[in-house]
Amino acid sequence: MTEKKHILVISQYFYPEQFRINDICQEWVKRGYQVTAVTGIPNYPQGKFYDSYGICRRRKERYQGIDIIRLPIVPRGNSSLMLVLNYLSFVLTAGIWSRFTGLRADKVFIFEVSPMTQALPGVWYARRRRIPCFLYVQDLWPDNVEMVTGIHNRHILGFLDRMVSYIYKKCSRIFVTSPSFKQVLIRRHVAEKKVTYWPQYAEDFYQPVKKDTGPRPFTIIFTGNIGYAQGLEILPRTAHSLRDDGVQFLIVGDGRYRQEMEEEIKKYKVSDMFAFTGRVLPEDVPAYFAKSDAAFISFKDIPLFASTIPAKLQSYMACGMPILAVAEGETERIIREAECGFCSLPGDADGLVSNIRRMQNCDRETLGKNARAYSEKFFRKEALLNEMDKYLEE
Repeated sequence: MTEKKHILVISQYFYPEQFRINDICQEWVKRGYQVTAVTGIPNYPQGKFYDSYGICRRRKERYQGIDIIRLPIVPRGNSSLMLVLNYLSFVLTAGIWSRFTGLRADKVFIFEVSPMTQALPGVWYARRRRIPCFLYVQDLWPDNVEMVTGIHNRHILGFLDRMVSYIYKKCSRIFVTSPSFKQVLIRRHVAEKKVTYWPQYAEDFYQPVKKDTGPRPFTIIFTGNIGYAQGLEILPRTAHSLRDDGVQFLIVGDGRYRQEMEEEIKKYKVSDMFAFTGRVLPEDVPAYFAKSDAAFISFKDIPLFASTIPAKLQSYMACGMPILAVAEGETERIIREAECGFCSLPGDADGLVSNIRRMQNCDRETLGKNARAYSEKFFRKEALLNEMDKYLEE
């Protein structure tokens, strides 16, 4: 039997931060791979180091068979300056690590959510060791930077564009989370044979749960990062229009926009219609679905997000949740194909109000079953990991 490869994973975010790369690595260990993850000190999304972690604490760790190397970084904080320093600090420390480490891996796998800069140390390591380098693209740069941050300086964007082209050129294979992402890369003159659509999957604990049938309001749940890109400012306005409709919004997660969102909720005088849980473990999320009637996804009104399939969509569908979405493009396409919910355009609060009322009076059980069936057909974990095995072993 051929000995399984040693995979070096580069990801600025890793356990106990909650990203799907955690589960991917655990599955690789189960399949016999040796996995080492190089990451930062956990501080996402709150912006400060987690308890018991720090510059001099728990810099090396073993989790579920994965060897974790944590490099010193500047925490994200709550300002744009701190976020830039956070991004740059990981590139600096991981770049130094990649140059001087004695660790020997057979493949590099870069899990790229923003920032794209985190891919550079992986590229440098692979080039130095002359080994294949895989990149899994979750966010498109520099498009994401320009549209989300509002930076339009041509010198900055030009530099980032050249950096992204360099990374794409040096990677052996690039995986993308949506078909639209693949077309974007091809338009950037990345060879089509080099780019593979590999959608995200939901972890095993995302399963349909028995609904809580006790008396409660019609509950709409949102899970995950409460960030600026999610466009959650639409919810307080929507809630104001639904004052007399018996609706409750359950927000499970945390993030940089939470404080502003709570201020907006107070401004619209709808505090009684919102409940926040704060950050919870992913495996605890399905229990909240049991107390909810529909799951919510939204984006800011930015064209780039039409190409995005958010990770929470797979989680919602795996749990058989009817879906309310403020989105277009890929997300709208999947919900329409699956016949598992209703979509309105980004920024359209009136459209969302109409869809919520429609959801209150429709056959939600059928929508949930449709969501689960689509998930099993297109986002099945075992099938996707088997496909990835072929690339890792080629």
